[in-house]
Amino acid sequence: MINKLKKEKNPLVEAIVQGMQDKKGKNIVVVDLTEIPDTICGYFVIATGGSPTQIQALARSVGDKALELAHQKPLAVDGMHYSQWVAMDFAEVIVHIMLPEERAFYDIEHLWADARLTQVPDLD
Repeated sequence: MINKLKKEKNPLVEAIVQGMQDKKGKNIVVVDLTEIPDTICGYFVIATGGSPTQIQALARSVGDKALELAHQKPLAVDGMHYSQWVAMDFAEVIVHIMLPEERAFYDIEHLWADARLTQVPDLD
């Protein structure tokens, strides 16, 4: 079940979401894994971009906002070359920015059945 947006308490997650919204990321979902033992991170933040160019812009915006508002940089960024699926590792948060086809195929937000999913409303 996907919950409606409630104010996240994690400043890094808030910064990431803001970076996505600044570049019109769509279908943003925050996957809260903090109550699940032995997970790789505390959160996934997932968004859809309409084109490889938009995915690159979203990734740059996320990196900029995370640094500006949460004083954190990603440890690694992968996928910028083809920009069909960009993954950004902030240790505590892993960001996935995907084209619609990849997002639908992998459906990663639903791999964690016990996680709390929060849908962030699109701004436009």
